[in-house]
Amino acid sequence: MRRGGMRLAILLSVLCGLTGRSWAEEKTSVDTTRGDRMLKAYFRTETAKISDVSLKDIKTAEDWKAHRELFHAQLQEMLGLDPLPEKTPLEAVVTGTVQHEEFTVEKVQFQSRPGLYVTGNLYLPKNLDKPAPTILYVCGHGKVKKNGISYGNKTHYQHHGAWFARNGYVCLMIDTLQLGEIEGLHHGTHNKGMWWWNARGYTPAGVEAWNCVRAIDYLQSRKEVDPERIGATGRSGGGAYTWWISALDERIKVAVPVAGITDLENHVVDGVVEGHCDCMFMVNTYRWDYAQVAALVAPRPLLISNTDKDRIFPLDGVVRVHEQVRNIYDLLGAGDKLGLQIVEGPHADTQVLRIHAFQWFDRFLKGDSPLIETAATKFFTPEQLRVFEENPTDEKNTTIHETFTQTADLPESITTDSQWTAARDGWLTALREKSFRAWPQEETADARSLDLKPAFSVARDGVHFSAYDFTSQENIELRLYVTYREGLKPSELDLVVMNVLDEAGWKDFLAMMRPQFAEQLAGEQLPEGDKKAFAEQRDMFKSFKWGMAYIAPRGVGPTIWNQNKKKNTHIRRRFMLLGQTIDGMRVWDIRRAAQALEAIKGFQDVPLWLQAHGHSAGLALYASLFEPAVKRLDLYNLPTSHHDGPTFLNVLRYLDVPQAVTMAAENTQVRIYDGEAAHWQFAADTAKNLGWDEKQLQIRKPPQK
Repeated sequence: MRRGGMRLAILLSVLCGLTGRSWAEEKTSVDTTRGDRMLKAYFRTETAKISDVSLKDIKTAEDWKAHRELFHAQLQEMLGLDPLPEKTPLEAVVTGTVQHEEFTVEKVQFQSRPGLYVTGNLYLPKNLDKPAPTILYVCGHGKVKKNGISYGNKTHYQHHGAWFARNGYVCLMIDTLQLGEIEGLHHGTHNKGMWWWNARGYTPAGVEAWNCVRAIDYLQSRKEVDPERIGATGRSGGGAYTWWISALDERIKVAVPVAGITDLENHVVDGVVEGHCDCMFMVNTYRWDYAQVAALVAPRPLLISNTDKDRIFPLDGVVRVHEQVRNIYDLLGAGDKLGLQIVEGPHADTQVLRIHAFQWFDRFLKGDSPLIETAATKFFTPEQLRVFEENPTDEKNTTIHETFTQTADLPESITTDSQWTAARDGWLTALREKSFRAWPQEETADARSLDLKPAFSVARDGVHFSAYDFTSQENIELRLYVTYREGLKPSELDLVVMNVLDEAGWKDFLAMMRPQFAEQLAGEQLPEGDKKAFAEQRDMFKSFKWGMAYIAPRGVGPTIWNQNKKKNTHIRRRFMLLGQTIDGMRVWDIRRAAQALEAIKGFQDVPLWLQAHGHSAGLALYASLFEPAVKRLDLYNLPTSHHDGPTFLNVLRYLDVPQAVTMAAENTQVRIYDGEAAHWQFAADTAKNLGWDEKQLQIRKPPQK
């Protein structure tokens, strides 16, 4: 089938369902309306599903002990720390010192892994006569940059290190990846369009957590540090990193995260995600709410600290997190080791926040409550605290997102059935458990009930045109369009081709159908009618007993949501916070459309083909892996790697598009139109080695327009 001519393959994009009103009433503009309302309801429902089960199975201390090890391993994985990186030599260097009458500052650098440099300032009280209690201070987003030179956010927060040192603490303040002396990146999905971070299972939160782990290793190598009395704190971004390291590493004995956590309701439903870069989030594979992170600190002393007017860590979410965590502490008999400090103010580094944090450390690291007589004061210029005169040429900070998480290599060859079975089953398991875990479970009512309803059925000018509304999952109502020769029954068709539409394809579909069926498409923004395209489809139906179906997943065509670039970016990020991606859930929509088509009377035994272009071709490919009814795939300009799309959570850690093509070709005839057979050599070699029919996989040149 050609991309031009019949316009069968170019048609990519469609609409979605109903919410009780008529189609025309529901769809009033392409900007907001139905798609935005649908999305809002969906986010609220999905968030509630996660929140309602968060820590709910923990009824006793024994329950917690039984779950804790699993939760710890899951968090490591979601931070990209599974497998845990090797603890290579730190190669620590003190590049200089700065003196104050009460303390010394050492300018320190070490490598948390080869080439991944961590710059910091180590504040050492003078006249120490024994190892002292120690604070790991992780900095928030305080940019200090002059004349193109980054001095690190440790210089912005230096008053904290000085204050601790003046009160008898050793304090190591470390720069973050984004705002350190070597400027890495926190904003891959926030504003850089690097959606492949999700596909790699990468988050800079993992880098920050690992740097903290190695910072503790460094502190424990210092004679001035009491290794059994190490606490962690930081505010905003530093508050988040305090959560990561305190949850992961029990060498942190006391934790005071300041303004660094809230719950999914705030992030997803209320939109707080828009105020945060990627370092604040794990890749939420296991669909956690954030109280599960906080609970991993139990039963160690934990003070949750926040202000009451913080717009990016709202009070209601902070309180909900505390309430859930308090239950865990109470079960462990450690209720006196959990505190909630709420003070008046905005998202700001206020003195009252600092005083309460300081008192918490005194209580649990010193066993004392001395009067705090000094103020937190900055004593040095950024230049004085700079670690590097010149940044090292072998640094990997600026590209660590390309290597921090491991990705799967394409196997060299598969030559036996047993090799193939093991590989295929492993890939499918990984997809179900790591990429598509958020799909409704097949046995649930949400998955079983399509709620299929006919919307209209008319025949005109030789073409029968009908539409059916169905439920993809709760709050996601879609519409499937079907066309075939007038006078035929569905059971008389030789095959039906379901076209997966994107926005451009949706417009082409409307243009093709408008000349004869404008009334049935009322409520849509109809483009100029394309009489030639309609005639070509009608003539095809005269020549072949073929049916054509059209579906677009959520967010396309009639259910398009806010397309403002910034808003759309954060919509995509919300999906990740729910343990999903838009692309992963669109694959589910295509699966449900295939099931809906099969449920229409007369279509049960009609062979089903899928057809799609570009990004949507990748969606159709993966839908076919889980829908055995699909007998053929026609894929045009299929992306050769998930680095370029489509994006599924963690997928590159296990497989890439060539492996998926191979899996599809085992049971489905696959036609790839891109003219580059080398891209699919693995699939071709595997098919040949295993003796599959030559019809199973064919690489073809793109059709002429």
